[in-house]
Amino acid sequence: MKNIRKQFPVLGHCIYANTAASGLLYDALLEWRQEHDLDFLIGGSRMKMNAMIHHIPEVRETVGRFFSCKKENVALVPNFSIGLNLLLEGLDKSHKVLLLESDYPSVNWPFEERGFKVSYVKIDVHLEAHILEKVKSEAITVLALSVVQWVNGIQIDIDFLSRLKKEYPDLLIIADGTQFCGMTDFNFESAPFDVLGASAYKWLLAGYGNGFMLMKDSVQHRIALQSTGFNAANGNADGKEHIRFAKRLEPGHLDTLNFGSLKFSLDFLNDFGMSTIEKQLRELSTKAKEEFEALNLLEDAVVSRTVHSTIFNIKGDENVFHKLTESGVVCSQRGNGIRLSFHFYNTVQDIQEIVKILKTGE
Repeated sequence: MKNIRKQFPVLGHCIYANTAASGLLYDALLEWRQEHDLDFLIGGSRMKMNAMIHHIPEVRETVGRFFSCKKENVALVPNFSIGLNLLLEGLDKSHKVLLLESDYPSVNWPFEERGFKVSYVKIDVHLEAHILEKVKSEAITVLALSVVQWVNGIQIDIDFLSRLKKEYPDLLIIADGTQFCGMTDFNFESAPFDVLGASAYKWLLAGYGNGFMLMKDSVQHRIALQSTGFNAANGNADGKEHIRFAKRLEPGHLDTLNFGSLKFSLDFLNDFGMSTIEKQLRELSTKAKEEFEALNLLEDAVVSRTVHSTIFNIKGDENVFHKLTESGVVCSQRGNGIRLSFHFYNTVQDIQEIVKILKTGE
């Protein structure tokens, strides 16, 4: 792990506990991006056209392999928010939608603004039971949620969603994986989600301006996408009537720098090993939960749940936040507390140092 930390210069002068806000740029990706722009500087449109024709399909294939999704069902989008908004333009307004209270605004707002019939469940220790009850009692047809909650890191039980999907096979499950993708070795085809999208600038370390939407085959029969454009037809002026479903989420040109960065980072994570990353994150999650719980800094919903991510919202006011930041801890104020989030480049020692800072002046 020491060798991988050398790729991230930020770690040399702070404890970075803020991946839930932004993943880090690393040396190898910076080098690739510089080479890309140098090629553009020298090659101009020839370089760009070649990259669009040959390299963008490679990005799509890489995303598909990484998440076990058919490449033809992968849409490359600048971010999750744009992808979801385009998708919902094709979803019939008669659907009854179930959302989570205080979920990420880019999940809830697009449904609310379009006038869907919306119900909500509370995010607490009984989250899954609340969802099941609502689906049963209100004839819910769409469930939309973040896999991992942005404020406190509560993670939905995916096994529960699989059981729910088996009991209600027509339930359309749409998920935001922005705070989830890159944390675990995830297989989309075997997962209960019909659609899972993500922005890739957090746990996937791909920088800004790139993301994706993964979709099951059946989605194209349930959503009538309206978005279109020249790029959706692969630059074929006669191809308007022959655009495949996922490409309708790619109406315009895709930035080869940003999406090339996505491919590079997926290869980087894959080379390091997602099983190794997942193991490291489980260790960090367990350690952080033990330490913060011992200090009575976690909400009951987090303490009582069995599985948790590496995102924690600890009790703390402005003074505690300033104490952390002045001691070199990069973190965020979210909700009524302070959000700390750990990736595979973090260590148990980082957590112990944060705990030491928190204990100072008690």
